[in-house]
Amino acid sequence: MTILTHLQQTDSPGRARLGVALFMLGLLLAPWVAGAAGGNYWVRVIDFALLYLMLALGLNIVVGLTGLLDMGFIAFYAVGAYLTALLSSPHLTEQFPILLQWFPDGLHLSILLAAILAALCGIMLGAPTLRLRGDYLAIVTLGFGEIVRILMRNLDRPLNITNGPKGISGIDPVSLFGLKFSGMHQWFGFRFSSLYLYYYLFAALLLLILFICLRLQHSRVGRAWTAIREDEDAARAMGINTRNFKLLAFAIGATFGGIAGALFAAFQGFVSPESFTLQESIAVLAMVVLGGMGHIPGVILGALLLAALPELLRSTMGPLQQALFGQVWIDPEIIRQLFYGLALILVMLYRPAGLWPARHPQGATL
Repeated sequence: MTILTHLQQTDSPGRARLGVALFMLGLLLAPWVAGAAGGNYWVRVIDFALLYLMLALGLNIVVGLTGLLDMGFIAFYAVGAYLTALLSSPHLTEQFPILLQWFPDGLHLSILLAAILAALCGIMLGAPTLRLRGDYLAIVTLGFGEIVRILMRNLDRPLNITNGPKGISGIDPVSLFGLKFSGMHQWFGFRFSSLYLYYYLFAALLLLILFICLRLQHSRVGRAWTAIREDEDAARAMGINTRNFKLLAFAIGATFGGIAGALFAAFQGFVSPESFTLQESIAVLAMVVLGGMGHIPGVILGALLLAALPELLRSTMGPLQQALFGQVWIDPEIIRQLFYGLALILVMLYRPAGLWPARHPQGATL
């Protein structure tokens, strides 16, 4: 089932085709519109928005479809980022010169390895927590996320593996078919930065993740996840192997997080433990809840709003105060956080199912 057929199930074929066409057109033109409006800063903002979209779609499988409250999802993001940083920077070979003899050309499959390692970490987290639900599961996953962050912060002694709080720099950019995603590029007379190349790489992987999510949601696996979310005891009584399906949800969600982390490391060229705090986990969870848990279009909307609008407020609140009062009275960062929290409160009060929740026809059954 493709994105088009998914939309056709919920609306008329004509409107579904129009929605897909507008979505693809917007995805294609977004970096050029953002670049013309605000320069490379806004292109970079929408690049990060796509990374958050990948994270939100991964977390939606765990929280939205399966009903498992995961507060430490950012740990898988960190695993993917640090693995890519170690494999694509000189840090590890400087600490262990023998690796340079074993792999003189380096390892160029860091994104694939990051996805595999993150999936294994997802299974490692899921296995001991299979009997936990609700708040207890949230506390355990929160602890897992903090353990990973603290581990990355302190693995600089006695062997310097992660370089501690200083982080790892000098990470190689993405190289695809001989094209390095760094510096400036010129094609057909157009000169543009590598931010545009990263955007289309992120967009291509995002479409792949979207396709996988839609196929899973409308498959036997997705129906089993929904049954577990609605009533795990009833699902078990119906013969659903809840243990295996919950582990699968953790593994697939973690895989998407690991891929996003690997791309983040290559894009930034630097990683540190401060990029993977609890606040980031809460932000990704808020994207899923704000848009509509379990509804992929809603998750996309929530991720775009919470990734882009805070940056818009950050860049406009300072000049607006200067124009109105002649000086900046309140730090734009404080105003950004205030509006961020206020928006979440209003949505939870008046749209508790999210801005774009899934529609459940009357009489529908699982």
